Amino acid sequence: MDIKKIKTLGQLKKSGYKARSVKEEIRDNLIVTIRNKENPFTGILGYEDTVIPDTERALLSRHNILFLGLRGQAKTRMARQMVDLLDEYIPVIAGSEVNDDPLKPLSKFAKDLIAEYADETPIQWLHRSERYGEKLATPDVSVADLIGDIDPIKAANLKLSFADEKVIHYGIIPRSNRGIFVINELPDLQARIQVALFNILQEGDIQIRGFKLRMPLDILFVFTANPEDYTNRGSIVTPLKDRIESQILTHYPKDIETSLAITEQEADILDAQKERVMVSDLIKRLVEQVAFEARSNEYVDKKSGVSARLTIAAYENAISSAERRAIIHNEKQTQVWVSDLAGIIPAITGKIELVYEGEQEGPYQVAVNLVDKSIRSQFIQYFPNPDQLKKKRGNGKKSLEEKEIENPYKVITRWFDGGNHLDLLLDMKDADKIATLYKVDGLYGFVKKYFPQANEKENALLMEFVLHGLSSYSLISKKVIDGKIEFKDLMASMMNLGDMNLGGEEDEFNEDDYK
Repeated sequence: MDIKKIKTLGQLKKSGYKARSVKEEIRDNLIVTIRNKENPFTGILGYEDTVIPDTERALLSRHNILFLGLRGQAKTRMARQMVDLLDEYIPVIAGSEVNDDPLKPLSKFAKDLIAEYADETPIQWLHRSERYGEKLATPDVSVADLIGDIDPIKAANLKLSFADEKVIHYGIIPRSNRGIFVINELPDLQARIQVALFNILQEGDIQIRGFKLRMPLDILFVFTANPEDYTNRGSIVTPLKDRIESQILTHYPKDIETSLAITEQEADILDAQKERVMVSDLIKRLVEQVAFEARSNEYVDKKSGVSARLTIAAYENAISSAERRAIIHNEKQTQVWVSDLAGIIPAITGKIELVYEGEQEGPYQVAVNLVDKSIRSQFIQYFPNPDQLKKKRGNGKKSLEEKEIENPYKVITRWFDGGNHLDLLLDMKDADKIATLYKVDGLYGFVKKYFPQANEKENALLMEFVLHGLSSYSLISKKVIDGKIEFKDLMASMMNLGDMNLGGEEDEFNEDDYK
C-alpha cells in the first residue's frame, strides 16, 4: 500500500502503523545497514576504524552525541548524514508546527484537532530531509530562538489572551521534534542558554515563559565543539556536558594517502581544467604535505588546527596557476610544475592561525616556508637523502668518480659552483622551461637514473623538483624575485647577498663534505 494515500488518522490506524521514537528509528535502520555491511557515512574518509564505529555505538545506545575536534574534521557532515538513517517518510498531524505524531500528539493544536475530527483528522507525510534542524551557536542566540516565546502579533491577530497556549511561537528545537537537531560550536552558546537545554536533554520537556507545558520532545541531539573553544571563547557548562551521553573525538587524516583521497573527492575541478591541466602524483603529494607540515610547525597554532580545506583550496589554486599560464601562452595542455606551487600561498595564509612568533615572521613567509618544508619532506621519498650524504666523510684521497658515486648530486652542484645560474620564470612556456632545465649538467642523467621509465614531461618535472629539493637541503641557493625563481651556487649567494632564505637547515651545510 502506498503510504501517501493514507490521508486521515483513521486510515493510519487501520494500516497498522506503529510509532517509534527517532532514536529507535535510527537504531533499527542502523542495525540493517550494519548487517548489510554498508557504510552509513559515505564520503567520510579516514574514520573507518575510529570515529564511525564510535558513532555507530552511540546511535545503537540511543545517545545524544558531542563531536569534539578541531576545525575541518567533518563533524557537521557526520551529523548531516545521520538523516539517511531515518525512515523515508513519517506521518504528522497536518498543520502541526512541531511535527505531532498522530498516535501520540504533543501540542494543544494537535490535541484539539483530534478532539474535533477524531478519525477524520487530516495527516500528511514528512520526508526525512525535512526532519533535520541545525543552528550555529553564536553569543546572540536566545532562548526564544531555540525553544520559543510568546508571539504578541499572533495574540493580537487571533484576539487571544497571553495566557492562551495558542499564542506561543515555537523555537527551532520544538520544530525539530521527531528529527535530528544539531548545534554547531556549542561552547559559543552563552552559559545561561546552555542551561535552558538541561530539561530538554534530561526530562524531555520544554518551558516557555509562564506556561506549564509538558512536551516530551522526541529529538536526537548532536553537538559539535572545538577543544580550543574551552579556553578561548567559552566552555560547555558541566551539567550540560554530563547530559550528553557520548562524546566522540574526531581527528585529521593520519596518513597522506587518506588526505589525498579526501582532496581528490572534495576539490571542485572543472572538466575544462581536467582536460587542459595534468597533475602528477608528485604535485598532489607536495600539496598534501603542506598541511602535515603546518600541523607540526612551530609558527602555527596547533590548538587551532589546520583544516582539510587548506589542501583542497591549495590543490584548486595549483591547477588554476597552471591553467592561467596555459591561457597566457595559448597552450592546449600543460602540467602543474613545482614552481606553480607559488600560487597556493593565498590558500595557505588564510587557513592557518599563527602563534606570536609566526605573526612576527609574517603569514606570507610562514606559508613559503611550509611549501619548502613540504618539498624537503617529499624529496627523500623520491631521491637519496642529502643529509645522510653530508654526514659521510671520506678517509684519504678519493678520485672525482668515487666522490660522484658517493654523492650523486655532486655533478649538479658543481655546475652551479662554476658560476652558472638558472632562472625559471613563473609564467614560462612549457617548452622553454624544459629547454632551460636541460642546461644544468648532470640533471637529466640523475633523474633518468632513478626514474628510467619517465616520459619527457615527467622527466622535466622531476628535474625541476630536484633543484627545489637541493635548495631545501641547502645545497644550492633559491630565490624568488620579480616573477622568477633563481637557482645559484649557495656559497656565492651567501657571499654576495649576505642573506639566505632557503627554507632549509643552514647549520647542516659544510662545504668540506662536497670537496
